[in-house]
Amino acid sequence: MTLYTDQNSLLKALLPYRNSKKIGFIPTMGALHEGHISLINKGLEENNVVVVSIFVNPTQFDNAGDLKKYPRTLEADIALISTLKGTVFIFSPDATDLYQGKVASKHFSFDGLEHEMEGKHRKGHFDGVGTVVSLLLKAVRPDKAYFGEKDFQQLQIVKKLVEIENLPTKIIGCPIVRESNGLAMSSRNKRLSPKQFEAAAIIHETLSEVNQKFKTHSIAQLNALVQQRFSKNNDLELEYFEIANVKTLKTAKHKRKGNNYRAFIAAFAGKVRLIDNKALEE
Repeated sequence: MTLYTDQNSLLKALLPYRNSKKIGFIPTMGALHEGHISLINKGLEENNVVVVSIFVNPTQFDNAGDLKKYPRTLEADIALISTLKGTVFIFSPDATDLYQGKVASKHFSFDGLEHEMEGKHRKGHFDGVGTVVSLLLKAVRPDKAYFGEKDFQQLQIVKKLVEIENLPTKIIGCPIVRESNGLAMSSRNKRLSPKQFEAAAIIHETLSEVNQKFKTHSIAQLNALVQQRFSKNNDLELEYFEIANVKTLKTAKHKRKGNNYRAFIAAFAGKVRLIDNKALEE
């Protein structure tokens, strides 16, 4: 495990791995947990070296308070990665080095993917995501990059970004890793009180119930079921629940044969925003 804090040093370290050896990449904002570790291990299985970026990207936060409160645990992250077997480079630049100038988002068009769900509630978020992922992919130039399906909309947008910018990296989606109560692992979980943590189990429980009833219930009935479930929970406030087409991410009002769907939830536990999703089986 080696730490690099600037692009030039990282590029020099990666030179021996170009062409004949494979480079994997896992972009993170730090505060690593078992979900991240599963991505890193997947990368180590499939590549000769894995680069893990640790960078809290300011341009993807629409809330300055959320950016300020985002956990930064670089020393603990390094210690955790150092326990893994395999060659891992940690890339933890400052914003000036990564952006090489003004720290600002570019504007992207992702064929409408950016306007759905998270895009409706977090203005400019996916411009920030697209900007930083583009910068990181161009800095690392990996053969494969690994993203968790917890941020499924982000995963689809990154795939579109690679297509738009004609980048040579293959984007790999990996399964959600969950806490013992079913809550999707997230760096934000560290901000939950014990009571909020237990109450947040309703998110995965609800998604599982929606999946179980997807064959027999209409989308309108499932929407009502979710609203009713959350209305009885005093610890979490539902921001949105949507069943969306997997390819377009557009909200579905009716099930159509031949389409694949996924259920998405965003909810607040106090000021902590949690998201999750689940593939729906017909």
